[in-house]
Amino acid sequence: MLQKPGRSLDIAGANKYGQQLFFANMVFQRPRTPRPQVRQRLEAPCGWARPGPPPKKLTLTEWVQPVLIDVLPDPEMLRQKAFIENSELTRYCAAIVGEHAEKFGWSTRQRNDVIPSLRLLQTLRDSPTAKIRASDVLQLPRYAGNIVSTIDVLAAADLLIEDRPRPIEVYFANKTNALPPVMREQLDIWRGVMLDGATTAPRQRSRDPLTVRNHIRAIAPAVTAWAEAGHQSLAEITAAQVRAALPGTPVQLALVERGMRSLFKTLKARKLVFANPARGLKSTKLNGTIPLPLNTELIREKLNSPHPAVALAVALVAFYALTAKQVSELLLTDIVDGRLTLDGRSIPRQRRCVSAWPDGSTTARRNGRTRRTRTCSSTSAPRSG
Repeated sequence: MLQKPGRSLDIAGANKYGQQLFFANMVFQRPRTPRPQVRQRLEAPCGWARPGPPPKKLTLTEWVQPVLIDVLPDPEMLRQKAFIENSELTRYCAAIVGEHAEKFGWSTRQRNDVIPSLRLLQTLRDSPTAKIRASDVLQLPRYAGNIVSTIDVLAAADLLIEDRPRPIEVYFANKTNALPPVMREQLDIWRGVMLDGATTAPRQRSRDPLTVRNHIRAIAPAVTAWAEAGHQSLAEITAAQVRAALPGTPVQLALVERGMRSLFKTLKARKLVFANPARGLKSTKLNGTIPLPLNTELIREKLNSPHPAVALAVALVAFYALTAKQVSELLLTDIVDGRLTLDGRSIPRQRRCVSAWPDGSTTARRNGRTRRTRTCSSTSAPRSG
């Protein structure tokens, strides 16, 4: 207000009778005409449709620049960059894509989906010379990318870092999400030792994931009940509480006993609990499998079935005691010199059911993978003892 036209602002005069204040966002500015921006023409380094020869060897480094702030990229800008991307990775994988397309019978659309997906991954990954994580590939659908076939190509090129959680890990997380942090951490240590084993004392061999799953399913109700009762750690559990959590049925009792012994033995060996409350727990013995009587009329009817696949499945199960999995995975290549060779066994082929083999055993191609279809129909067949 005190500034004279054509003169500079008099700070001393302005502050003579008080401090002049300004309101935010009310400073007058003359509108400026924006400068015209020159649009850069996007063009591939080697020209369109000429990506260049693939490198004979792809050089990779372990160095990766950590991400400071994780921000999702602009999909449109990402597609533009991926459209002109022409790195060694895409040229190296282009030959592998061609081999997979020819070997597994990929369609033109499937092949054209994999190549842009590789360009997207090259643009998205943290370092231009690092391997690609499988978790990054799972983000491709938001940018119209392909997952399954792209993972197959990266695995064949030895460029894939498998960091996807295993099914048993997902199952474990679903069972332990509601538990207290300390109890969940103790169970996670036990789960890691069971799945991966321990190379330091006390050493322990790794167990089959199915065994670990059975243990988790058996002890989950008891552990959840302890957490609901107010316990924060498995170190608070006593032998009386372990015995009180045992079920009444023999089959479930045997599974829970094995799970409890495995859990507290591992925690005690790593000094995570003061005492092993499952020590001295007796092992419940299960009765051996006793063959149950079968309906012979039904077996005879299925053996004389007009469908050769049904008759073959019943004959293999009734006379040679094949499991359902073995019957469903039979292939034409399992027949050697007129006999069915399976897991070291030589089984004579059923002459009445010979026509079932060419009709039911095929090799299908789907999603870039060779898939074995079932030899016999899904009709359930009775089992023999």
